[in-house]
Amino acid sequence: MKFGVATFVTDEGIRPDLLGKALEERGFESLFVAEHSHIPLSRETPYPGGGELPRVYYRTLDPFVSLTAAAVATENLLLGTGIALVMQRDTIHTAKEVASLDLVSGGRFLFGVGAGWNREEMADHGTDPRTRGAKLDEQLAALKEIWTKDAPEFHGKYVEFGPMGAWPKPVQKPHPPIYVGGNTPAALNRLKRYGDVWTPNGVGERSQIQAQLDLLHEHAGDFPVSVFGVGTKNLDVLEGYVEAGVERITLLLGTKPEAETLTKLDELAKLVERYR
Repeated sequence: MKFGVATFVTDEGIRPDLLGKALEERGFESLFVAEHSHIPLSRETPYPGGGELPRVYYRTLDPFVSLTAAAVATENLLLGTGIALVMQRDTIHTAKEVASLDLVSGGRFLFGVGAGWNREEMADHGTDPRTRGAKLDEQLAALKEIWTKDAPEFHGKYVEFGPMGAWPKPVQKPHPPIYVGGNTPAALNRLKRYGDVWTPNGVGERSQIQAQLDLLHEHAGDFPVSVFGVGTKNLDVLEGYVEAGVERITLLLGTKPEAETLTKLDELAKLVERYR
C-alpha cells in the first residue's frame, strides 16, 4: 500500500520545496497538487463540494512550478498533478512542461489529468465546456505523439500541427504514466483508451467504495487505482480503501503555513504507520 498527500499549493501555505522535503522525511511516497489557473468572479457553475468555493481554489500556484520546486528538494518523492486541466492548456507547451519536469526530477513525474468542472474557467481559455472531453482525448493522443516520436504530427478536430522537432523527451518510457481522474463512464472510457491509472476522488462513506470499484470494472476493466484526496476525519473510509487493496491512497492535506503543516504531517505519518 502506497501513501501520498494531495493538496492545494498556494501563496498562503507552506512552500512546495519545504513541503516536498517534509513529506520525504516522513516516509510519504508521493505528492499530488491541484490546478486552477483562475476563478472567474462571475460564476454559475456550482462547486461540486457544495457551498462556497474554498479560498484555495483562487490562489493555486502553477502545478509544474510547484512540483519542480519539490523535485529539486527531494530525491525519491513521486510528483503528480491532481489533476492538470489539460483542456485549458496549450498542447505543445504542456508536452514540453511534462517532459521537462520528468527530466528534472529524474523520472518521478505522474501526469494526472481530468476534464474539470468550472465551465466559466475553461471558457476563459477558449474551451467549449460542451466539448471539453473530446478535446482532452485528442490532446492526450497528441501528447503521446510528441513524447514518443522524433517528428511528431497530429491532425484532429481540436489539435492540429505538422511535423515538428520537440525535445526533451520524457525520462520514463514511453512517457510518464497518465492518471485519469473522474468518477463517470466518460472518464473511465478515457482511462481505457489513453490512461494507465485511475485516480478517482475519495468517497464520503465506506459503503460507496465497492460501487466505485464496480464502475471501474464495468467501463474500463482492470486498472491500478490511486485514490485522490481521502480525508482523515472518517477513518472508516480510509480503512475501506486499504481493505479493498487499491494501489495508492493520497491523504487530503489542508493548506496551512509551514509550522501548522509540519505538525499535521507528523499526525498523518503516525496514522499511515497503522496501515503499512
